[in-house]
Amino acid sequence: MDSFFNAADTALRTLFAVPRASTETPAQGVPEADLNPAQKRLSGALMRVNHVGEVCAQALYTAQAAVTNNPQLREHLLAAAREETDHLAWTRQRLDALGARPSVLNPLWFAGAFALGLVAAKISDRASLGFVVETENQVAEHLRSHLQRLPENDLASRAVVSRMKDDEERHAAQASASGALALPPPVKIAMRAAARVMTTTAHYV
Repeated sequence: MDSFFNAADTALRTLFAVPRASTETPAQGVPEADLNPAQKRLSGALMRVNHVGEVCAQALYTAQAAVTNNPQLREHLLAAAREETDHLAWTRQRLDALGARPSVLNPLWFAGAFALGLVAAKISDRASLGFVVETENQVAEHLRSHLQRLPENDLASRAVVSRMKDDEERHAAQASASGALALPPPVKIAMRAAARVMTTTAHYV
């Protein structure tokens, strides 16, 4: 019952509350760039995609933590979720600064990621960690591509994305070191296909 209420609380805070970071955004003190309308739209779209990724991270980690019977794994997942809350807040701040909005489909993205987390955790703890590794690796890959696509002078957004990339890579490494199960290629391909649909849609909606 406690896990149910925690999951419900996380969903409500992620989807409807203004997220609060525990640490200052990497964009703190970085002046806003004088972006032209096209650059501003691009930065806003990319940060919306990144914000969706953080919504999904909250759902995934919350579901996995709710199911596992391993106290150490639960704490590992909840600690990662707390860091992802910082990312959620930072990306929302960038959306506000760029005059962009979050994806209107965030409830759908949250529900899908939560379901994936439940399935992974039900299989085994090692499978659950395997999904963390693959998810974080894919997110880090997206963030690297965003660093190439963001306007060169949008230093504030670039600072946030760079820090997020480093954190996601660290989460993947930690999960791998904790005994993550290597996912079979068809599962990885399916996850990449689902991520492609999500990121393409979130870019606009």
